[in-house]
Amino acid sequence: MTKPSLPELLHAAVSAVGGLERPGQVTMATAVADAIDGGSHLLVQAGTGTGKSLGYLVPALAHGERVVVATATLALQRQLVERDLPRTVDALHPQLRRRPEFAMLKGRSNYLCLHRLHEGVPQEEEEGLFDQFEAAAPTSKLGQDLLRMRDWADETETGDRDDLTPGVSDRAWGQVSVSSRECLGASKCAYGAECFAEMARERAKLSDVVVTNHALLAIDAIEGAPVLPQHEVLIVDEAHELVSRVTGVATGELTPGQVNRAVRRAAKLVNEKAADQLQSAAEGFERLMELALPGRLEEVPEDLGYALMALRDAARTVISALGSTRDKSVQDEDAVRKQALAAVESVHGVAERISNGSEYDVVWYERHDRFGASLRVAPLSVSGLLREKLFADRSVVLTSATLKLGGDFNGVGASLGLAPEGTEGEDVPQWKGIDVGSPFDYPKQGILYVARHLATPGREGSRGDMMDELAELVEAAGGRTLGLFSSMRAAQAAAEELRGRLDRPILLQGEDTLGELIKTFSGDPETCLFGTLSLWQGVDVPGASCQLVVMDRIPFPRPDDPLMSARQKAVEEGGGNGFMAVAATHAALLMAQGAGRLVRATGDRGVVAVLDPRLANARYGSYLRASLPDFWYTTDRNQVRRSLSAIDAVAKADGK
Repeated sequence: MTKPSLPELLHAAVSAVGGLERPGQVTMATAVADAIDGGSHLLVQAGTGTGKSLGYLVPALAHGERVVVATATLALQRQLVERDLPRTVDALHPQLRRRPEFAMLKGRSNYLCLHRLHEGVPQEEEEGLFDQFEAAAPTSKLGQDLLRMRDWADETETGDRDDLTPGVSDRAWGQVSVSSRECLGASKCAYGAECFAEMARERAKLSDVVVTNHALLAIDAIEGAPVLPQHEVLIVDEAHELVSRVTGVATGELTPGQVNRAVRRAAKLVNEKAADQLQSAAEGFERLMELALPGRLEEVPEDLGYALMALRDAARTVISALGSTRDKSVQDEDAVRKQALAAVESVHGVAERISNGSEYDVVWYERHDRFGASLRVAPLSVSGLLREKLFADRSVVLTSATLKLGGDFNGVGASLGLAPEGTEGEDVPQWKGIDVGSPFDYPKQGILYVARHLATPGREGSRGDMMDELAELVEAAGGRTLGLFSSMRAAQAAAEELRGRLDRPILLQGEDTLGELIKTFSGDPETCLFGTLSLWQGVDVPGASCQLVVMDRIPFPRPDDPLMSARQKAVEEGGGNGFMAVAATHAALLMAQGAGRLVRATGDRGVVAVLDPRLANARYGSYLRASLPDFWYTTDRNQVRRSLSAIDAVAKADGK
């Protein structure tokens, strides 16, 4: 029997999911197959509606080697495992003559820990353990959640937090889960044979396709201890998120609360001298943190340096002491010891990292209204790490609706550690970028309107002219508005103002769960939904409920953002344009994601309105506009109001 061709396989898969074949999808599948066969790397920009998941799954399954698919959002992981993969595997089975297996794998703390559930949580104030079910009043929300999880543990096959509906708070989940550092290990744990996390790993080892998240991919790359099974192909979907997720995993934090927890957990398990040394170091650190002012520490101040060295040395002493003592009075001592060790090792690791001081790290203080001050350290760049760990031993495909910024892939490529496309050389990963377009006719379906007449937004202060403009646009659109704001404060101010001015429901992020807000928004055309730009990247509301997307300003990073400003400065010191490489790239990515909320289906019509004149007037405006979908562009406020009113009238005539 001849091997089935890629177009035949793609046709079978698309038919199985009830979709339509798109030229961009065929182009993408062919490029992915070529990259996998040639052992090279590929960046694919595939617009909304291209069907990109099949565009990479079909060639990956046809190739036959194990593939890891890493995504940023839970929604896409679920779509792959519950819808796309089962249907695709069924469709391809007759032609491939094999049935590829697939599984989802997440970090250990995402799975219910049976040891925690049955043996209780190591308690800090008293010796031994306490039963969290006894301690939490059954009438409290926490108590009810814990009892519900105990029942759920008997029926769940996965133990995966995301399979528990309705969900529970982080505090409740923390009572029944462990981090990888706190885990006793399957061989030492009484529940090792039935451990949900271990079963998930075993399923992954036996699967042809492993679906995971960016964070676990980062842990796998950074920590050196392999979490993911060996694989020949890596596909990173929602790849525009990868750098920020990897940075998050590589960021360390120290807070007085965290250090004090480590002291309490270790105190009963080590000799008095070691415990006192850590206690004393913790108190010194806490006194300093009370005076900490937010901002970057270009050099670690002398007093902080001494406090960190004291913490580092005391933590090291405790770690050594924890290994040698055993206390017969402590119940289930292995679990208590493991939790204490994890807490102290975390303190030691961050204190040592900041004490050693690296030119490749950025250190800063943060202050939170509720949680007080924290000391943080993050890599100046993760590009070197990604180049070394991601692209060395496998073929990598990175895809997203937004990878081409300002007209090419080199900006995103550089953030991933890739030299400009076409660069030759030893140890230089070879890659190419392709844009397979979109099935949507953007110039006919959408308008990009820039409110050129408004005043340039300042750092603070009210924007009366912007509020007037926003109210007029929402009124012309008949509601139907997704408002994307540069800060939560700006979103709240706009919601408050418009609730007073307009007779239309205005929903605000944070006033209900994201799922409920989106459901209400999509169900009532007159409703508007306001929130921050960074949190609306996954909103998918096709049809007449979302016909106006408003951005209050270009979302440059805050000038006082320690990590972004340090990265910008580093580019400038290297002779580059720091503003364009860091701030403009960051803004372009967020704006492209925000603008992508407007057209989600072939029948969608509407306006993306940017209430920041710099998009029209500033030199970098053309770079940002080139990163957005190719909408029809105007700065004519009267024209845009007429268009919105006409779109609203058509939707009402259609009963929407």
